[in-house]
Amino acid sequence: MPRNLPILLGIFVVMALSNAVVPVLPDFAEGAAMQGAVYAAYFLGTFVTVLPAGIASDRIGRVPLIRAGLLLTIASGILILLFPSGLPLLVFRGVEGIGAGLFLSAALAWANSHPSSGQISGYVMAAQNLGLVVGLLAAGWLDVVFGSHLAGIAFFTALTVPALGMSAVIRESKLARFARADLPLIVRNYFWLFAAAAVLVGMTGAVAALYPGYTGSDPSLLALQLATINIATIVAVLIAPRLDLRPAPTIRVSSLLMAGAVAAGYVTPYALPVIGALSGVIIVAVLAFLAETQIQQGVMTGLFNTATYAGFTFLSAFAGLVAGKFSFLTAFLLLAGMAAVMTVTIGRCRCGYPG
Repeated sequence: MPRNLPILLGIFVVMALSNAVVPVLPDFAEGAAMQGAVYAAYFLGTFVTVLPAGIASDRIGRVPLIRAGLLLTIASGILILLFPSGLPLLVFRGVEGIGAGLFLSAALAWANSHPSSGQISGYVMAAQNLGLVVGLLAAGWLDVVFGSHLAGIAFFTALTVPALGMSAVIRESKLARFARADLPLIVRNYFWLFAAAAVLVGMTGAVAALYPGYTGSDPSLLALQLATINIATIVAVLIAPRLDLRPAPTIRVSSLLMAGAVAAGYVTPYALPVIGALSGVIIVAVLAFLAETQIQQGVMTGLFNTATYAGFTFLSAFAGLVAGKFSFLTAFLLLAGMAAVMTVTIGRCRCGYPG
């Protein structure tokens, strides 16, 4: 664990900063559509970065991208503090997403190339979700204490500085045992697997984007409610690697359960941890399968990250638009229907090993 600590600390602070806007979204923007845009701008930056970063990590190594990601995270946090509204806010949230994309792809490729990839990747995903939880809770609490919705941004930007310093001791993971990736072939064979990951993992972001405007709760209560999503994901990603989960059957069952949980989320916040736990199970099943393909993990995890952040980006923005134009009930039911469709489409995946 000690040699993994710089990676885990880095992903913790990057994710915490990304989520520090969520419980105070109404203070950054008015209306469900604009709040969804502020939330989604970060994910758009990550979405366009994770695949190129994954490919680059196979060619030049993981460590330079990890350090670059932390530098961009610090810079974007400072710029958001200086320009906390309007178009500049959207732009700098996008820059923050680019930094997170560089870090996340490189860190996950580093973990999934490890001989104990299932366990290490579980730790990485647990640190990611712990960061999301702490970002939510701390931002809501700091807003109450200091009377400023920017307090959480300032705190986690400062905390990224020691994480960057610790990145000096990170060493490259071994790259030699993985086969060269054929990107077009991988996309053809695993398209429906990545599509399911986009919808089912991205569902957590869409629900989180809807909740601030839907409930109208104060930031501290809202932070606690949304934190249950990530707490449940942490528990799932630490337990699920001990199970032999195949992606297609796992997704088929999880998609039906996810549809019910998302629909129930309109009625009760107790559905939120169920959504988080199902997301964690799917993440573990897919990452374990990708490691077993023995294809370069920068490309494979880059595609996985691209899929999930596409879900976070477009589902969040789309759900906000639907809620603003029609109603929150329509948005929740539409998301539930999309989850249920994955039960059918996953059957079209050529989810096999390459040889």
